[in-house]
Amino acid sequence: MKGKKTAFLGISLTLAMMLSYLESVIILPATVPGIKIGLSNLAVVFLLYRFGWKEALAVNTARILLSSVLFGSLPGFLFSLSGAILSFICMLIAKKVQGSSVVFVSMTGGLSHNIGQLFCAMIMFSKSILLYYLPVLLITGLITGAFNGVLSLAILRRVPDNRQL
Repeated sequence: MKGKKTAFLGISLTLAMMLSYLESVIILPATVPGIKIGLSNLAVVFLLYRFGWKEALAVNTARILLSSVLFGSLPGFLFSLSGAILSFICMLIAKKVQGSSVVFVSMTGGLSHNIGQLFCAMIMFSKSILLYYLPVLLITGLITGAFNGVLSLAILRRVPDNRQL
């Protein structure tokens, strides 16, 4: 059974990396620079609900490391990591809130990911003027988080529960 779980997590990592790469080549019309949909977060939310925080964290961390080495740069790695850390912590907290939905958890993740990246940029560039970017990041984080939350919910409803792996 441990082998099946490892294989499933490997497939989840591969899917997250593929979605991350796909997203890096998609240019959204009329968007703010740096804004992404966050499709790789689908794997993280799925694993968070189906397996738990350890598996979701492992796959998310491995995705960030591997994607940065294969397709990115050091600043991209730092931005991804800062957003992912804050996002993951906030999603864990949101998931513990009584009655919270998958969509709410995902929206919390999208919002906090953007905030984490903004603060990373402010530290890297020593520019507090970047705070003017915050309203745009809050709105896009909520929209993309809601979009990914709806997709995550649909995936969770359709993919059989494999927690026994």
